[in-house]
Amino acid sequence: MRDNDMLEREEIFSKVLRAGRRTYFFDVRATKADDYYITITESKKFTEEDGSFHFKKHKIYLYKEDFSAFKDILEEMTHFVLDKKGEEVISERHQKDFKKMFNENKEEKTTTATESFTDVSFDDI
Repeated sequence: MRDNDMLEREEIFSKVLRAGRRTYFFDVRATKADDYYITITESKKFTEEDGSFHFKKHKIYLYKEDFSAFKDILEEMTHFVLDKKGEEVISERHQKDFKKMFNENKEEKTTTATESFTDVSFDDI
């Protein structure tokens, strides 16, 4: 195994953020020169129709010389989003509204369908 592969696996410090189907891994790793850098990995779970699943992973490498600018831009972007849209997760609100609307429509269809039947007594046959 190459030295680079070994260093890629060696974690100095790690944190995990679980967020629904996504998991974020924050890892401090060491370079060959024993300097540190950060990797951020997004792992997203996908379930197949047959019940099997797989993960897709995306990774970024963040080096010390970029920390300050990265932090500043991330902070600016997060403030912008929260200022414009607030902290409520809109997709969750829409999912709740959709489920509510779906259940209401389902009830209406059931009621309408049963109302269209004629009440027949077996004595009439």
